[in-house]
Amino acid sequence: MAMASLSFNSLPMQPSSQHSRNNPSSSSTSLNYAATLKPIVISGDPPTFVSAPGRRIVAVGDLHGDLAKARCALELAGVLSSDGRDIWTGQETVLVQLGDILDRGEDEIAILSLLRSLQIQAKEHGGAVFQVNGNHETMNVEGDFRYVDSGGFDECSDFLEYLNDCGHDWEDAFASWCEVSETWKQERTMAHNSWGPWNLVKRQKGVIARSVLLRPGGPLACELARHPVVLKIQSILDSTLQVVGAKAMVVGHTPQTTGVNCKYNCSIWRVDVGMSSGVLDSTPEVLEIRGNKTRVIRSESDAFSELQAADYI
Repeated sequence: MAMASLSFNSLPMQPSSQHSRNNPSSSSTSLNYAATLKPIVISGDPPTFVSAPGRRIVAVGDLHGDLAKARCALELAGVLSSDGRDIWTGQETVLVQLGDILDRGEDEIAILSLLRSLQIQAKEHGGAVFQVNGNHETMNVEGDFRYVDSGGFDECSDFLEYLNDCGHDWEDAFASWCEVSETWKQERTMAHNSWGPWNLVKRQKGVIARSVLLRPGGPLACELARHPVVLKIQSILDSTLQVVGAKAMVVGHTPQTTGVNCKYNCSIWRVDVGMSSGVLDSTPEVLEIRGNKTRVIRSESDAFSELQAADYI
């Protein structure tokens, strides 16, 4: 099976401590540091190489249609506001989501919409958001719907109707779907409360809608085609560094029952923790990368400690 990955040309990265030490000069240091950051340079379409010198990089694993867990993971990563307004709070951070957003959950398009919104906001603050397609994205574009949740079919039906209401303006409908999807879900539930989860009529409508969206050349298939299956990020500040190949890689795809972990002298990091309720329903975790230092963020206190520190700068 295909496996989405994110690779680095820095040396293998040993994990740092869970909590950073407070630094009384962190505020002024962070401001000075931000002012000296070099621009993010992207190569390829879809992007295959990104130069993000000096940036904080955060990797988030498989989300599988669970919007609540996705928001929790993004909040832990320090890139999403916790007030429900879906505001980018990562400043110059580079966020990479490692694919497998589709299947096993009922809010797949809403998560894709949220990431698009954050991508737009991040760019305005000097940060960036990248997505990498996983094998479940590939399967769906190929018409393999074996792992689609019943709610996932329903969301496709709702979104296709919403797209029609928006005059088939894809950018408008897609960017705003995350804001309105919950309302559509509630209205659908009230209208169909007498239907079983696998009612044949509703299921057929959902399959047709999903096929329309994801067929070759379909609007959602084209949206997914904007993302690579492998993304290489250069995070070393030294502009004279010659890129000769990746030395470390971050991968998703296979749920880790022990949480985010690394192998082979930390040259391979595995970040799929099965957080979706359709997989293991585990507690979200994210991987933070700063230069040659890494940190697994497992709780709000871990995320908060980073906001108060400047250890990695």
